[in-house]
Amino acid sequence: MDTNHQHTHEITISLMSDGSSYKCRFKDKESEIEYLKYVPRPVLTVSPSWTSPGDSVTLTCRVGPPSAGWRFFWYKAVPDLSSSYTYELLAGGTTGTEQDSYILHGQTHTAGYVCRAGRGDPVSYTEHSDVKFVWSGGVNPAASLTVSPHRLQHFSTESLSLICEGNSAEWRVIRADEDGRLSSCYYWGEMTGSTCNTDTTASSGVYWCESETQFSNAANITIHSGDVILVSPVRPVTEGHSVTLGCKLRTENLLYNVDFYKNNTIIPNPVRGELLISAVTKSDEGFYKCRGRKSPQGLETLTSAESWLSVKYEEAASSSVFLVPLVVGLVSGVLLIILLLLFLRRYRKSEATRSQRTNQSPATDHMINQGETKDGHYASLLPGDSCLYEAIGGSEEPEHGAVNPVCSSHSC
Repeated sequence: MDTNHQHTHEITISLMSDGSSYKCRFKDKESEIEYLKYVPRPVLTVSPSWTSPGDSVTLTCRVGPPSAGWRFFWYKAVPDLSSSYTYELLAGGTTGTEQDSYILHGQTHTAGYVCRAGRGDPVSYTEHSDVKFVWSGGVNPAASLTVSPHRLQHFSTESLSLICEGNSAEWRVIRADEDGRLSSCYYWGEMTGSTCNTDTTASSGVYWCESETQFSNAANITIHSGDVILVSPVRPVTEGHSVTLGCKLRTENLLYNVDFYKNNTIIPNPVRGELLISAVTKSDEGFYKCRGRKSPQGLETLTSAESWLSVKYEEAASSSVFLVPLVVGLVSGVLLIILLLLFLRRYRKSEATRSQRTNQSPATDHMINQGETKDGHYASLLPGDSCLYEAIGGSEEPEHGAVNPVCSSHSC
């Protein structure tokens, strides 16, 4: 055995309380620690966390304490129903980026992301960050969440059903609570097939379905301990469509003596008990709540929680925005080509005419000019002719077959 040869070993000790880890490297021969290094766990943030189809999302990976030399690696989280998630490098991410941010263009559906950092030679990597989600309320055809009762707010004593539908035989329902902690229906409900039924231990948070390959739309559900809740749709409302918001009292179906608020501003509303928006626009997006009006029963003390009303563009309408300019451009291009071809044809005929004139003999000129009058004008056409002839080049005419008839309303 070569006593001069040294083996270097590296041990990683993870501290589960804060997710950080320490790395210790030592040499066999000397049996001594070479160095002790703190390797921080990165923190991933996403902005915005709720998106509309086509939005751009910025991922930011922070490593502390800050220091130079890090390269950042970006991953997509893929559901693994037997455990948690597996990570797939985003396109072009094998060498990492020097920047600690990464922009996702055209975000369409709910998705999870992870980052980590590395530096040195050989590269020393940090742990992976926690999974962070970009949520979308829009329906993914391959995976869909339905909430029953169909509203975003529920009473704390009320049970609800979360139903997964789509191209999968196996599902799980995930909740991200208000602190961002993830848990599955197994811990706070009962998963039966593709449906998660909750009991009274359900809490506020973002809920969605996962299969082995897909995330469903997400729903930001509020569990309210008060006596009044806002009745609002779970999914985004399509622009131009109507929506009705209601106010529900715990002891009765609908509360009528109420006011509605958008972003804490009261909305003038002549209709009692409901807020009807007949043709929704993007300007109607916002946080809505309802509150009891002053009355002997003290309803003014009853106020619902706030829920976000999301508005999406009509897909057909948004497609036509791009389709109309495309059609106009194609038609204009075709017309331009036709005009160019006509111009070239006329130019070639004109050139042929000039060439023929150049080659004419005096005798031919004399024969052609017999049709002229003494003052240089053409004689009239014979009676019954219905075509007019173009005079080209003053008193000269092209040779036989080169005269261009321009027809009147009668046939030539």
